[in-house]
Amino acid sequence: MKYLKRYIEKDIEQQLRISGAVVVTGPKFCGKTTTSKLFAKSLYSLNDNAAIFRAQSDPLKVLDGDNPRMIDEWQFVPDLWNKGREIIDAKSEKGLFIFTGSSTPLSFDDILHDGAGRIVTLPMRSMSLYESLESSGDVSLKDLFDNKYDNNTGKIISYDNKTSLEDIAFYMCRGGWPDSLSLNREDALLSTRNYCSTLFEFKNTKSGYFRNKKRKLFEAVLKSYARNISTECRKATLVSDIQNNLGQSIFVDTLDEYLDALRDLYIISDLQPWQPSMRSKTTLITSPTRHFIDTSLACAILEASPDDLLNDINSFGLLFEDFAVRDLSIYAQYLGAKIYHYRSKNDNEVDAIIKLADSRYGLIEIKLGGNEAVKNGINSLNRAEREILQSMDKKPSFKMVLTAFGDSYIADDNTFIVAISSLKA
Repeated sequence: MKYLKRYIEKDIEQQLRISGAVVVTGPKFCGKTTTSKLFAKSLYSLNDNAAIFRAQSDPLKVLDGDNPRMIDEWQFVPDLWNKGREIIDAKSEKGLFIFTGSSTPLSFDDILHDGAGRIVTLPMRSMSLYESLESSGDVSLKDLFDNKYDNNTGKIISYDNKTSLEDIAFYMCRGGWPDSLSLNREDALLSTRNYCSTLFEFKNTKSGYFRNKKRKLFEAVLKSYARNISTECRKATLVSDIQNNLGQSIFVDTLDEYLDALRDLYIISDLQPWQPSMRSKTTLITSPTRHFIDTSLACAILEASPDDLLNDINSFGLLFEDFAVRDLSIYAQYLGAKIYHYRSKNDNEVDAIIKLADSRYGLIEIKLGGNEAVKNGINSLNRAEREILQSMDKKPSFKMVLTAFGDSYIADDNTFIVAISSLKA
């Protein structure tokens, strides 16, 4: 299978120049090992019990090799982190190690040093549409921030008569998993379902933290999360939903424990609220928006096929928002930006806000498409902008309605209608 370039390559290369080690984290099968190998000069993989035993017995020997030395699934032997940091301190050199892993360390008690200033963590997601070659990339977020597009109302900046709503539904259910991209549609969907069915197989793990979790409760929590995707649903609502479906009561503390485990496994990834200004007089809703690391996980746990999405437009819209946040999060990371959501008590909201390190920001509303939905998105952006400007002087670099399909064009001098199949960083 041909390797497709990933946005995170730039970050890995840069951080190896300035840090002693890079830790690449993310869900299983997102491509961490394959991409990290591009930068490694030697490799040790903790992929079986014998390899883990050798690493536990002699971590220094395992860490010895040409640098950057890559340690795959390092979290099975947390002491590798400690010894790696000691080596970095002793040598005072850059780019010594690349650690990759699909969950947080099995025991935080085994981590003696946080590695601050020496070890940098880079989160990796599944592939965006641009990375999987399913977006033309005609519209660039960077160019929008840099005001590279002519402000001609109605001007088409990207034509797309290839991507259909049916295609987007398929991409959402298949996910951005590299191993699925070369398969036909039926096999790709089955591959993703097979992957999801193994998410909670912990019977062979040495970690009591995961082994003691109940699969039935994991699935109930995840289903509730999927049913409330792209909303600011409170924990009390999740608890009630889970109890109704399980037929038994659970405590909020139990929910928190399972949610923490889902974050540790890189399955869920919430979008935090944005505070425009500390002097803002607007009362904001501070709940995070519930999201998955990849929308295919939500579709799989809900047993939703592409046809199911097409026959339930309301659910399709919420899942598409999650799908768009996935791509926007990948693009934002490449730009060194942060991504947030915004909602006030006045019911003014913005689905996604991308904020650059230099404080420039863009407002993005996410809609499936259609003239009425786009019009509503523009109105929502304008209302939110007026409210935001009451507490800060800086205007957004751009406003965007991000749609599932269709042409991309300029709606007015600062608002762009962009299809996700035309977007890139």
